[in-house]
Amino acid sequence: MADYIYTMEIRLTPDQLRGVTLVQDISRNAGMNIYLTGGAVRDIISGFSIRDLDFTVQGNPLRLQKELERAGTVVSGIDDDTRTLYLVLPGNVRAEISAARTERYEKVGKPPIITPATIIEDLRRRDFTINAMALSLNPGSRGLLMDPFNGAADIEAKLIRVLHNYAFVEDPSRLIRATRFAARFHWPLEERTQSRYQSAKENNYIEYISDSAIGQEIEQIAYEDDPLHILRSLEKEDWLKVLNPRWSSAKVDTVSLAQLLKTRQQMNELGYSPDPAPAVLYFLTSRLGDKDIADMRKLIPRKDLVAAWKDLEDNAKDLAKRLTGKEAATPSRTWKLLSEARPEMVLFLSVTARQQAVAQKIKNFFTKWRQVQQKIPLPEMTELHITAQLPEYPKIAHDVFMLLLDGKMRSRTEILKFLKPLAPPPPPPPPPVKRGRAAKAAAAPAGKRKGQPEVAPPAPPIAPKAEPVPETKKPATPPKRKPEKHTHSQKASKPPVRKLKSKKKR
Repeated sequence: MADYIYTMEIRLTPDQLRGVTLVQDISRNAGMNIYLTGGAVRDIISGFSIRDLDFTVQGNPLRLQKELERAGTVVSGIDDDTRTLYLVLPGNVRAEISAARTERYEKVGKPPIITPATIIEDLRRRDFTINAMALSLNPGSRGLLMDPFNGAADIEAKLIRVLHNYAFVEDPSRLIRATRFAARFHWPLEERTQSRYQSAKENNYIEYISDSAIGQEIEQIAYEDDPLHILRSLEKEDWLKVLNPRWSSAKVDTVSLAQLLKTRQQMNELGYSPDPAPAVLYFLTSRLGDKDIADMRKLIPRKDLVAAWKDLEDNAKDLAKRLTGKEAATPSRTWKLLSEARPEMVLFLSVTARQQAVAQKIKNFFTKWRQVQQKIPLPEMTELHITAQLPEYPKIAHDVFMLLLDGKMRSRTEILKFLKPLAPPPPPPPPPVKRGRAAKAAAAPAGKRKGQPEVAPPAPPIAPKAEPVPETKKPATPPKRKPEKHTHSQKASKPPVRKLKSKKKR
């Protein structure tokens, strides 16, 4: 179980992983079991890019709407029939939460009868085996992969297989979906699936497709990595006319679309994550009439995508006007303006800008000015100990970058003049080394120092006593003393000698 959680964590982007945690916590607090399902699980296992997150809860997800909005989530659409929330999670992550359900079709072309169900029953109603998997996000079973139709094996074999024989009859939009998956993954349809596909196509079951399914398929093309390839594959199977009778690859601005995708890749490498879908739809339908475009917009379930598509040209014109005014009079001001603009607007304007000045500023923003930014920290900053450890370093580095952009710091003298007042104070000198008595005595000269008592030299080592050797010794003769001259003082110091009186003879 833990292996799938680990795989999920390393395959999702940081924003997507935070989105999973957010939805998981809110669902748990509401007492609902929640699962990651469908395309998200398929892409995690297959290694393809994870385009969006699909969640399924056992309960009514509409009850989660308020808590999700409090957490910064944008609800971009609601399907009351299937109880599905279309979301944009914090970090611009697309997601949807739907209720676990069964769908029973009583007649071809009629909407299904929907009833609440368990997660396993929900997986049985799905389209292909590769989409009929769920990953538990619940305590006690977190990381458990539910794969009742062995979709993981079909991913390994790179096959697209329907779940049952009536899959294309019950929901004809699966014909379009099968073509789209085959074009995206470059996987063939399994033999039995191919047979059912051809039969449904010959019987023209596609005429029973619902408007909501058409809108979802139009939206999915906008998020493909290679939308033009998908569109041409649908056109080859005659499915593009189902989405709109007058839509064809000839209506696409292929040159601008290719430039858009190239610029998006460049922005991704620089750390930006623009949503390309509005601009992709703009170029895919650039030669369609206004009525056809309006009809397509009505069918798309995500209303925020529709609004962004509608306002694309007006917002781009406004940004272009600001780039030619005082707000972008200097390189530093231009950098600030483009950094604060929505990435989607910068992406679209980089392709559609007609004014040379605007196009050049956007080009500098992506190339020339980035090279200036990479020079920071300057050698002079390191020399003055202005490093990333300083709390004020980000502001100093930004100010230096702005001055370099405007050419106000070209020489070393100018750089040092700006940086020196911002440099941290030099570190204090190291404290004096404390020396012990033994070190002081060793460092002192032999003579007595002022204010220091004399220290007796250490006694020489005592040699061990040798054992006496018996030998014959001559009696020592006392040495002859020289007569000493006694001074008066010496005489006086001698003790008086008493004279003994001699006894008279009687």
